[in-house]
Amino acid sequence: MVELGDRVQDKITGLKGIVVGITNWLYGCRRVVVQPEEAKDGKPAETFHVDEPQVEIVKKGAVAGRAVLVEEERPHGPREDALQRERVAR
Repeated sequence: MVELGDRVQDKITGLKGIVVGITNWLYGCRRVVVQPEEAKDGKPAETFHVDEPQVEIVKKGAVAGRAVLVEEERPHGPREDALQRERVAR
């Protein structure tokens, strides 16, 4: 199973990159967002999305990272003092 930070290669196009995102879709499709490591014309190449079975893992954990999970109890953004604020009635 592909995880964030793995180096992968697209079986069809041969493009390689680092997994920077994974999404789960309603009917069971798991899509992988890959950031190519090579630049194009001096600029980073754009990310591409593929179904998980379409990629093969080249190296597990090639890039260390930290996925931030959204906590349902937090009514505001990532600021530490956000929980201290009162909810605004709208």
